[in-house]
Formats: sequence, structure tokens, C-alpha cells
Amino acid sequence: MEPVRWGVLSVSKHYSLRVHPQIKGSPLITLVGIASRDLRKARDAAEALGLAKAYGSYEELLQDPTIEAVYIPLPNHLHVEWICKAADQGKHVLCEKPLSLDTEGAEKAFQYAQKRQVRLMEAFMYRFHPQWNHAREVVRSGELGDIRFIHIAYSYMNKDPHNIRNKLEAGGGAILDIGCYAISACRFLMGKEPKRVLALVQRDPEFKTDYLSSGILDFGSSRGVFTISTQAFPGQRVEVVGTNGKLLLGLPFNMYGDVQAQVEITTSIGQRTVLLGPAEQYRIMFEAFSRSIREGTPVPTPPEDAVANMRVIDALFRSEKKGGWEPVDLHDAP
Repeated sequence: MEPVRWGVLSVSKHYSLRVHPQIKGSPLITLVGIASRDLRKARDAAEALGLAKAYGSYEELLQDPTIEAVYIPLPNHLHVEWICKAADQGKHVLCEKPLSLDTEGAEKAFQYAQKRQVRLMEAFMYRFHPQWNHAREVVRSGELGDIRFIHIAYSYMNKDPHNIRNKLEAGGGAILDIGCYAISACRFLMGKEPKRVLALVQRDPEFKTDYLSSGILDFGSSRGVFTISTQAFPGQRVEVVGTNGKLLLGLPFNMYGDVQAQVEITTSIGQRTVLLGPAEQYRIMFEAFSRSIREGTPVPTPPEDAVANMRVIDALFRSEKKGGWEPVDLHDAP
């Protein structure tokens, strides 16, 4: 298969530290160049990352006819704008999560990409790690019995007032930054959408972003429950509990690419630890997206999933304001 030619829209620390080291050697990916609004920054990044081209604006990169697909790690509030501008130039788009700040924006991006006949996918890389595929297989096999609840905890410490994750207008805060993972993971494992949600949110008095948030997702006979924080000791954990057993993912989201993941499964028969990997989840995701371009097949995670995830987030924010349960609006989902 001829490799897909990629461009990176923004000089992002996330990209340079986590994404680039995993995808740079892939035979399915050719990294053409990187763009910044500051040409000097773009040139410095291109040199450091070993990329051939640097662009002094995002528009310049999108106008390069040699680039087929773009990765967008821009701040949350810029996602929809640049998805649409990339689509206008015929570029396929892999965009960091969340796809938008609300359902309306996610729907706009989805419909715009569809109209321009380009592929669009939200970059939930965790779904491509074999530990998650195995966890879902165990849940669906019935080994754990009927699932009663999923508990998710996810936190990190960041009180920097200049950090984009602490800027409300840029889509900062715990729910949009890491709560989207918890919601996505519950939906992924349950294989369905929650009917209603309840949120308890604490906001920083200076930033106005939520720094401590909990949510309950009602799936009918089962629950998804999460607590997330941007101002707590770092950690992450996913536990699935059923009538006949339980499953634990100790490092569910930011899994290292060079070590094996551990999936702990406990039933009445006993306990076992399944070792999976090592696996570079970013590389697997980029390669899967590249294959969909070359083979003309749907992207692995359809953009409709991003819209559905956003509907749950919107309901949680409504619950915060109203102080009670809020239905998840699914009647007009794409």
C-alpha cells in the first residue's frame, strides 16, 4: 500500500512527545510537514522532528497539494473551524478529542466533511490498544455476567493559569479534556447509549473551568460512574463489575507503547492477568485511518460516534446547571 501523506496542523507538545515517536517509522505514513502561525516555530519543529516542510500558517499547509490527510491537535475551540477548512481543501481529517465544544459543532463538522466527501475521525487512540479490544470481548462474552456498573477515575495536576486546559473560552476543564474519555469508554464497553445523566461539578474560582467533576450515566440496568479532576494526584483506572465477575484496566488511556498492558479479570473460578502488547496505540490509529483512505472503506470510529459522545457531554453540562437528571437527546442523532 502506498503510504498516505500527512500534515500536522499546529506545533503541539502532545504531538511531539506522544504521537510523533510512534508514527514516524510507519510504512503506511509519510509525514510531509508541520504548520504554525509562526514560521520560525514551524521550522524549529520540522527540524527537531525530521520533517521536510514547515508552513507559516495553517492555510498554507492545507493548500499544499501533496498532503492528503491532516492531524489536528489544536485547542478544542478551534477544531470545527479547521476541520471545515481542511475539508474545503479536500484533506481527510483526524482530529483530537473532543471534536467540538458542543453537539451542534460536532454535527456541523460531521455534515461538512460528509458533504465535501472527506473522511473525518475523532482521535480516541485508546480504542485501538488491544487491551480495550480484549476488555470489550470479555464483557460481550458474558463471562462477567450482566454488567452492573463501570467505575472510572482519571486525574492530573495542572494549576497553570496560562495552560490551555485551564482556559474556559478555549474549551478547557475536566469534562471536555478527560471526561470525554470516561464517557467514550462507558459507551464503548456497554455498546449502547445512556438514557440520562447526572453531574456534580466543582469549578475553579479563578479559571471558571470544572476541576472536579463526577457523573452518572444511566444505561438502564447498568451504570457508568466517573470522577475526574485536573487538580488532583495523577492517576487513571477503569473497573467493570458484573453479576459474575469484574475486570480492571490499571492504565487504560495513556498506555505506554513499549510495555505490556495488564487486564485483570476476576470471577468465581479465580483471578487471571492477561498481558497484551506492547502496542503503540497512536500508530495503530493512524495506520487504520490511512488504510481507510487507501481502501475506500469507512473510518474505524465513525464521526457519528463523536456526535453521540458530545450529546452526553452536553447533557452533563445541563445537569450541572439544573441540578438534576438530564435526558440524553438522541432522537435526531445522525
